[in-house]
Amino acid sequence: MNAALMTEPAHWAMGSDLGALAAIFEKAVSLAVMQRRLGPALRSSVLAQGGSGGWQAAWLGIPGETLASELAAQLPAPGQAGPLVADVQLLAEATACLFGVERVAVRLRMLEKAMCPRFHCDNLPVRLVTTYLGPGSEWLPDSAVERGGLGVPDLGKPDPVREPGAIRQLGCGDVALLKGSGWVGNEERGIVHRSPALKDGQQRLLLTLDPCF
Repeated sequence: MNAALMTEPAHWAMGSDLGALAAIFEKAVSLAVMQRRLGPALRSSVLAQGGSGGWQAAWLGIPGETLASELAAQLPAPGQAGPLVADVQLLAEATACLFGVERVAVRLRMLEKAMCPRFHCDNLPVRLVTTYLGPGSEWLPDSAVERGGLGVPDLGKPDPVREPGAIRQLGCGDVALLKGSGWVGNEERGIVHRSPALKDGQQRLLLTLDPCF
């Protein structure tokens, strides 16, 4: 690991409860993570939704009682979806409260290949992500990023990864807020991340929540 990575002030914050996510409001922080492990009931609910190929469920509105039931109706095994949709609802309500918004866009996807395999920065203010099944998202410290290499691939562009050994990964179950280039004052410092590669036959259940500002 190079000297820059060893001395770089951390622009990420991690903790073990929802309070850790509030660190995203700190100017220097572009990634806030609540580290957690999924409990047995939630794991069982997640596994019940797998094995039936890729799928997507979406919902947009004010988080409340209808979110869980309407989302469950879109899942492959709605009768076993209780713990999963309850967790989604909890995170959606927390997102709305944290950012002072009424509506949240919910997208739950069962993936069978990497959705965004190239390192990139989201062109939006902030997004919550969590992986319920499979490997978590990969991300880079700022000092390991060559921002001139981001965007549409081109032969004239440099590799966006300065230090391959610096690539880090969220754990399955971790809840992360990713600050993008659409956050005022963070236009050139959005967290750079990508979807992890999946092995043949491997699935990944990914939740993304976007507060509607």
